[in-house]
Amino acid sequence: MAGARGELLNQIVDGFNKGQDKYKVIATNKGNYPEAMTAAMAAFRAGKPPHLLQVFEVGTGTMMAARGAIKPVYQLMAENGYKFDPASYIASVTGYYSTSDGKMLSFPFNSSTPVMYYNKDAFEKAGLDPNKPPKTWQEFEPVLKKLKASGSSCPFVSNWQTWIQLENFSALHNVPFATKANGMNGLDTELKFNSPLHVRHITNLANWMKEGLMVYGGRKNESTGRFVSGECAILMESSAGYASFTKNKFKWGISMLPYYSDVKGAPQNSIIGGASLWVLAKHTAKEYKGVAAFLDYLSSPEIQSWWHKNSGYLPITPAAYELTKSSGFYTANPGTDISVKQMTLHPPTENSKGLRLGNFVQIRDVMDEELEAVWAGKKSPKEALDEAVERGNRLLRQFERDAKR
Repeated sequence: MAGARGELLNQIVDGFNKGQDKYKVIATNKGNYPEAMTAAMAAFRAGKPPHLLQVFEVGTGTMMAARGAIKPVYQLMAENGYKFDPASYIASVTGYYSTSDGKMLSFPFNSSTPVMYYNKDAFEKAGLDPNKPPKTWQEFEPVLKKLKASGSSCPFVSNWQTWIQLENFSALHNVPFATKANGMNGLDTELKFNSPLHVRHITNLANWMKEGLMVYGGRKNESTGRFVSGECAILMESSAGYASFTKNKFKWGISMLPYYSDVKGAPQNSIIGGASLWVLAKHTAKEYKGVAAFLDYLSSPEIQSWWHKNSGYLPITPAAYELTKSSGFYTANPGTDISVKQMTLHPPTENSKGLRLGNFVQIRDVMDEELEAVWAGKKSPKEALDEAVERGNRLLRQFERDAKR
C-alpha cells in the first residue's frame, strides 16, 4: 500500500510495535498487488518467504491452490491460543476467504466495496436535489442528461469497470457471475456474465458513452482525480476512495450503487474488494506466535474502527461497526456507513458471497479488453461479453488442469 493508505498502515504497525516488546513487525512495500504476489512466491522458492503477504481478493483462488506455501490462519490462531471465530466477522467478508466448511484461510484486513460518490454542487447547478441521488439505473439517464445540459463534460465515470459493472453488478442483482457459486464450490466452474441482464446493462453504458453522458477513464482508479477536480459529477469507486476525497473543495455525497428495479431480488448485497493477509509457510513456531499476536491486534474493534474511519475500508467485525457508530462518526460524516449497509443488505446468497476463480487476474484483463472494444464501437455488447466468457473459460480450464498436477 502506498500514499495515504500506506501511511495509515504504517501507523498501525508502529502502534503494535510500541505496544509490546516481544515482536517487531516490518512493513515492506513490494509494489502493486500482482507485483507483491510475484515477489513473495519468488522469495518462497528461494527459502526466504515473508511471514505475511497482502493479497488482493482476485488472488484468493491462486493462494488457496498453493497449499504447501500457506499456513491457514484458523490453524495459526488455534495453535497459539487465540479465539478466531468466523461468526465474529461480517459474513460477506469471511465467506470470501473461507473453506466450504467455514474455516478461514486468510485474515481479512483491507476489505472494501464499491459505492457511488457524487458532486452535490454539480447536482444543484443541474437543478437536481443534492440529497437525492439516483437509486436505480432507470433513474440514472434523466439525471445524466440534466448534468450534461448544465455544462458537465463528464456526467458519469466508473473506476474498476470489471469489479463494479460486472462482478458487483451480478451480486447486487443476485444473478450468477459464474457457476458453482461463483467458483466457491469447485474448480470446474464456467463464467455466466453474458446473460441478457448483463448485455442490457453494458448496452445502456455504451449508449450513454455515445451520447456523452458517460466517459471511460481507464481500467483501475485513474478517474479519481477527475472527480476530485470537479470535472466528473458522478464516480463509482471503492469505499476506500474516501481517503482521497476528504479534502474535496466542493460538497459531495456517498450513495449505494444503483440497481434495475425490475429485476427480482435486487438489490441483494455487494461484494468485497481490497485484500487479505496470508500467512506463508516455512517459519518457526516462535515466529508464528508473533504473527498470531499481530493478527489479533489487527482484529480488535479499536484498530478496525480507526482503520475504517480513516481509510474508508470496511470495519470487518460488527463490534468495530458498532464502536464507530457509537462514537458519532457516521452522524458527523454522513454516508460513511453506506458501504457497510450495502454489504449487509441481506444475508449473502450463492451469487453474492464473492468470487473465487483461478487465473482471475488474467480473466479481468480479458474482460477489460472486451469492454474497451465496446466503448470503442468495435464490438456489440453481446459479442464482447460472449467472447470474454469464452476466453475466460479457457483460462479457468487451464487453471483447473494446473491445480490437479
